[in-house]
Amino acid sequence: MKKINKLYVIALSACMAIALAIPTIMAQSANGQSGSQKSSEFSGHCGRHGRGMYSAIFRQLNLTDEQKAQMKQIHQSSYERTRSLRQELRAKMQPLWQANQSGTFNEALAKQTLTETAGLRAKLMGEHFKARQEMMAVLTPEQKTKLAQLREQFKAQRAECEAKRAQQQSQVQ
Repeated sequence: MKKINKLYVIALSACMAIALAIPTIMAQSANGQSGSQKSSEFSGHCGRHGRGMYSAIFRQLNLTDEQKAQMKQIHQSSYERTRSLRQELRAKMQPLWQANQSGTFNEALAKQTLTETAGLRAKLMGEHFKARQEMMAVLTPEQKTKLAQLREQFKAQRAECEAKRAQQQSQVQ
């Protein structure tokens, strides 16, 4: 049972990180970044993609000025709604971060902190999914189709990178 809880917390944390990034990335694409980019702008990079990959995807959607403004407003609204949750989460995580600085892992503190913050993380994730849905509602059907195609392209490239990484690791061993 403890392993399941640990896996749940790890999975929840990973999803949270992704959910936290989406509104920020979409708002960045709303800051005047449009134009024709080559369709595989994020290809060829087997490292961490981060914000650059998402902004590359959203630049290719050719958002109108009105859509960019709406995206920015949704992002700002989401940011304001989640401010207190983020501050509370940061405060609750501070002891764990400080303990981690010592170079030793305190499993009891980690479990306690992650258990205490799971509810906050879930609320934040819910807010970010809500913002994402609001942003998706701004897109035209064609833009949604293009976004789905770009996501699939990225997934395929990510799988290719993971296969390369696994092959490199097997050669090292």
